[in-house]
Amino acid sequence: MTVNSIFRALLLGSLSTVVGCASMRGGTKPTPPPPASLVDNCDDTQKAVSKEADALASPYGIDQHVEKNFADRKVSWLMTDSAYQKFVVQTGAKNFGRCNDVACYLFAAPAGTIQGAVEKAKTPDGKHDPAVLGQALGLPAKNFEGPLRMMTLDLAAQKVCTRLPVDADPGVWKCTTPEDKDCFKFGGYTSGGVPEVMVINAPVADTQVAEIP
Repeated sequence: MTVNSIFRALLLGSLSTVVGCASMRGGTKPTPPPPASLVDNCDDTQKAVSKEADALASPYGIDQHVEKNFADRKVSWLMTDSAYQKFVVQTGAKNFGRCNDVACYLFAAPAGTIQGAVEKAKTPDGKHDPAVLGQALGLPAKNFEGPLRMMTLDLAAQKVCTRLPVDADPGVWKCTTPEDKDCFKFGGYTSGGVPEVMVINAPVADTQVAEIP
């Protein structure tokens, strides 16, 4: 075999190796693991409540609800500024929501839904229209009169316990007729059709707060 033949054979072998490596690098990437369940952040008491709620909602539990409606794991909620000052600022609250001896309970909706409704309700003078905001969220306009505060929380980043709301949660007022608004209907949606979750011990310190004139 001549020197040129040997060189050519080595060159072809090297090219085959390079092409093979490139093909391997361009192959199918491993599927990333699914996001951790937000219920994993709950204590045993809330995990038990979540398990019962999922059984009632079966086959559509909290994980499916979050994946469908809260894909980015971010939630928002609104408070009047007066309520924010009274119940959060003046009390030095550590968590948002209605509290009992067990925990603090907060109804929250997808951040994009709340932020979109607020944007839609903006008026030319920089304030907001309570009627437009109420209509967008399926709630009475009176709930949004006056200056507001909009809170946003990243549930995954802060590892906050989250589950489906249930009848026994503090602050629940059950709907008595199909026409009732601003009341609780089990299933993960408000009476106005907006997705909702129950956030347990939503930390004030880790929540973004925006003023809505």
